[in-house]
Amino acid sequence: MVNMKKSEKKHIFDNPRNVSWVIRGLFIGCALLVIADLFVHRHVSHSLEELFGFYAFYGFFACVVLVLIAKEMRKFLMRDENYYDDLDD
Repeated sequence: MVNMKKSEKKHIFDNPRNVSWVIRGLFIGCALLVIADLFVHRHVSHSLEELFGFYAFYGFFACVVLVLIAKEMRKFLMRDENYYDDLDD
């Protein structure tokens, strides 16, 4: 019998330390983008876009709304676990 542990391929995100580096990098990137918002001149078409961090807050709000809508859609789109297995009977 072949030892399964030797044949398993190690991936970069199997190490929790690598995952924490990616998360830190994302936080640093987000912080730098919000700070850059102070210095970058934008050509706005609506007065709300002039607010500091508008795009960050707008993106976060849009993401939360999408998740909430998806949770509601799940109620009528979700099928039973064995939905396709019942078709064979």
